[in-house]
Parts: sequence; structure tokens; C-alpha cells
Amino acid sequence: MKQNLLIRAGKGIFVFALARDKGKDTLELIAKAMRRGEYSYVSLESALSDYGAISQIPIDRLTIMTTGRKGEYKTPFGTIEFTHTKRTMAQIVNSMLVTGKPLRMATKEAAWRDLKRVGRNTHLVDEQVLYED
Repeated sequence: MKQNLLIRAGKGIFVFALARDKGKDTLELIAKAMRRGEYSYVSLESALSDYGAISQIPIDRLTIMTTGRKGEYKTPFGTIEFTHTKRTMAQIVNSMLVTGKPLRMATKEAAWRDLKRVGRNTHLVDEQVLYED
């Protein structure tokens, strides 16, 4: 009898099907497991949306900068997009915030810098929000 207690989230990554909370933190936990041993942090559109600099809220997509390889992965919990960064560890650590979530998050300035570097969706950003404090 097949119990279906595990949901395959990625290669070698499973989520307990009976877990009560499978929210955005679940997607971050999956991303963290996918890039184990690499520096990864929430940035780009996901971070800028959290800061209110982008009005669209990505519900089923998480954008992450990583020292690991780039790639886009569709999971039953949403899509994870990894973008590779060549920044040094010191640069990365100095541009992240601890949020109490599984992954750290880029500062507003770092998320904007990352978005400009990858050259996409800059038209969505309310630059006035970027420079507020």
C-alpha cells in the first residue's frame, strides 16, 4: 500500500506530505537544500517585492543569488530561480540581512544592484522606495 507521505520537491529532496505549514518558507528550505555548501540569498524581484519597491508580489516564484550554478526549478511548491554571482564571500556577507527565515535576504541596495546586473525587470522598480529610510 502506497502511503504518499513524501512529496518529491527536487532531486533527492522530499517534503513530508502531512506537514501543517507548506508556505514560502518551504520553498526557501528546498532552495537551501538544492544549493547546500554554497552561499545563497533571496534577492532580485523577490527581495525588492518584500521591500515594497516592486508592486507585484511573486506568489509562486523565489529569486535567489547563489555562488552555485544557475538554474530554474519547478517544484510542487513554486518555482525557484537561481542566478549565479561572482561576488566575493566578503561582498556577499556584507550585503545580506538575517531575517529569521531559512535564507538570508539581500539589502535593498544589494537587491537593486543584483537586478541591474542581470538586466531584467528594472522597469518594475519604484526607485523612490529604494532611497527611502
